[in-house]
Amino acid sequence: MASNRHLGRIIALQSLYEYEFRAKAGDATAEIKTIIAKNIEPYSKALGDTEFVFSIGQGVIQNQAKLDRELQPLAPEWPLDTIAAIDRNILRIGLYELETRMVPPKVVINEAVELAKSFGSDNSSKFINGVLGTAYKQLGLSNEEGEHEGTKTRTGSPVPSDQKTN
Repeated sequence: MASNRHLGRIIALQSLYEYEFRAKAGDATAEIKTIIAKNIEPYSKALGDTEFVFSIGQGVIQNQAKLDRELQPLAPEWPLDTIAAIDRNILRIGLYELETRMVPPKVVINEAVELAKSFGSDNSSKFINGVLGTAYKQLGLSNEEGEHEGTKTRTGSPVPSDQKTN
């Protein structure tokens, strides 16, 4: 299942990148739902949980202004419009996942770093790690580790992050 979620994040990133590119080019027909559906199609059997991809893509677009406002002070020397589109969308996905508590924060940050290593520039992974690590601390998410969906056992104790498979 871990690779399916990773593939889902790749598709969400690809879709958000395409949506942003088309929207900036003035394409009024760009709709995130349609773009995600097109990008999922070749992987639908391998992916399984397509709702995960839709929830990330649509959630990022619906909350983009808020996410961008929150991201800007976390990297004050790098205005969002000067950051590469891939890195900007990885940051949006990461912050969205941190805030919605879809998976444990360490998994979110690690997945974002892996996306940056695969699709960003040479220094992207360090930049993404630093910004999302700061977000985790500054936005008050670090004291909510055990509150993330899927992080508790039946007894209510948090499961160590090294035992996670998301």
